Amino acid sequence: MAYLGIDTGGTFTDFILFDKDSGAISIHKVLSTPDAPERAILQGIADLGIETTGLLLVHGSTVATNAVLEGKGVRTAYITNRGLADVLTIGRQARKELYNLQPEKQPPLIALELCLEVESRLNAEGEALSRLSDSDLEKLRDQIETLKPEAVAINLLFSFIDDTEEKRIEAILPEQLFSSRSSDVLPEYREYERGMTTTLNAYVGPLMQGYLNRLKQKTPGSRLSVMQSSGGTASAHHAGRYPVQLLLSGPAGGLKGAQFVAEKSGFDRLLTFDMGGTSTDVSIIDRRIGFTTEAQIGGYPVAVPMVDMHTIGAGGGSLASVDAGGLLLVGPESAGADPGPACYGKGDGAAVTDANVVLGRLLPAAFLGGNMQLDKARAEKAVDAIAQTLGMQRYEAASGIIEVVNDHMVRALRVMSVQRGEDPKDYTLVSFGGAGGLHVCALAEALQMTRAMVPVNAGVLSALGMLAAEPSRERAITLRQVLDGCDQESVAEHYEQLRKLAEQELREIAGDCETIVEYSADLRYLGQSYTLNLPWSEPEKLVEAFHRLHESQYGHRMAIEVELVNLRVRLLGERPEFDLPEWQPAAESQPGTTSVFGIDEPVPVYARDTLNQGQCIDGPALITETTSTTWISPGWQAHVDHWGNLVLGVTPRSRA
Repeated sequence: MAYLGIDTGGTFTDFILFDKDSGAISIHKVLSTPDAPERAILQGIADLGIETTGLLLVHGSTVATNAVLEGKGVRTAYITNRGLADVLTIGRQARKELYNLQPEKQPPLIALELCLEVESRLNAEGEALSRLSDSDLEKLRDQIETLKPEAVAINLLFSFIDDTEEKRIEAILPEQLFSSRSSDVLPEYREYERGMTTTLNAYVGPLMQGYLNRLKQKTPGSRLSVMQSSGGTASAHHAGRYPVQLLLSGPAGGLKGAQFVAEKSGFDRLLTFDMGGTSTDVSIIDRRIGFTTEAQIGGYPVAVPMVDMHTIGAGGGSLASVDAGGLLLVGPESAGADPGPACYGKGDGAAVTDANVVLGRLLPAAFLGGNMQLDKARAEKAVDAIAQTLGMQRYEAASGIIEVVNDHMVRALRVMSVQRGEDPKDYTLVSFGGAGGLHVCALAEALQMTRAMVPVNAGVLSALGMLAAEPSRERAITLRQVLDGCDQESVAEHYEQLRKLAEQELREIAGDCETIVEYSADLRYLGQSYTLNLPWSEPEKLVEAFHRLHESQYGHRMAIEVELVNLRVRLLGERPEFDLPEWQPAAESQPGTTSVFGIDEPVPVYARDTLNQGQCIDGPALITETTSTTWISPGWQAHVDHWGNLVLGVTPRSRA
């Protein structure tokens, strides 16, 4: 039996194949096909020579994400209470630029003519002030038939207390319409966030369902699962029903992969950065992956649980430019997969990848294991254009491009660590993604870190994380009470209802299996707007735990009652029988040498698959592999551990 992890990125689609019988792992990359992502997947499957019958295929998809970012979702109608049709447009009135008095308005996700109001209202206690009549429902059905949407989002006030009216509306909708109820997608308070999350789910739902159906049809006999933003997998059916839970699908796979591989090497406190072709995702793992319900995608709030990370437009394909004042800029514009960096042979703009080629850190003949020859002359021409504008030499401009993109990533890493009161020196910097290994030493030095790691198969670690992930299901509900003296019987009843619902859904995803149940709660000081999440325990202990966490996060605690806001349940099933094989070199080492700008002596070049367990390599050195290249800077040393991970540390001389 074989397991195949697939991560569709902006530039490359990554594959990692695990043969359960032999324990062998195979990796592969192909250029992504953004217009039809399944084309790249089918090409990779063909290249690997895989028979799809009996194949477990775990996929990280960008279909929903790209539809939101590009504003290319389906025609969607929004149904809400009388007088509240413009809630999604008004939002929170938060401005990206606080002192800009004429901010550029973001166009509404749903046009006003597609926002419908109904005569139904509950009060804050869930008591009915007015109910929909049969004639109201008939009128609503006529409006829907006239508007001809492809999807409908339903968001009524306090439906998380009583979902009867939302279900009545859903029942009268035509069967061919994709419907999304807020009481199902996100039964929590905050009408705007709940409405926007529900609407995004409807907005991309038909697209996701269509894509997954096409992929299933073209991989006959396979069992298709999809990575969720929360770091667990779901069935294709479930993913198509709740596509809003897939908006960080690929990055979540990367975090899961980093945690899985690092734990093998004995590291559980990680500062991670995933540098791909288009963007870099940074996160922090303090023994467990962190989650947030306050993420934004394309400027829209998405309040379902997602891995907690910070994303910037800095990747190997990020383009360099010079502004009107003569300042060198890098990103967020990217060359993407087509035309790609200049060295790919089509583009003309100077990308970060081109700068690394010019500096000698990326070897044209070793890219993708020699399967794709880079055009160094074209990269030099692109960098020369930047150098001429800046009035400097080629190598100075290339070095400047690297320094600028490194500074972007250092600032992002500080957001996830220093700005949260965490000292980066207490963590191990874990680099992955196709471009990460070229920058890991420089970023660690900038953060004064002395430990770093480039995992085995780092260039396809997000795909590896797909195979390391358990099937999961999360459910939550709002239950606002003062924590001290709360109705514990009511809390227990709600937790049990959530557990049963999540268990039923998990069974649809993974069948009958052993499960792990995690109970947590969102808490805040009475009168606050935002919450902190803590594992559930006795209220007295939970109050003190909240005070300590608040003080750790914000530097103070308050003599105010603590309020329970949301109850959360997370169920984890059994992950596939995937494991890393012990590292064994594939061939004898025959290191070569190359010239790297700034290094006087020839720099040794090692093929990663020829390295031995326990081998140490002093920088400067280049370590090449099929999916990435690692630059070991002067003053750093790489050690090959039991699993083939490169564990990096400063050399004793540098430490002194």
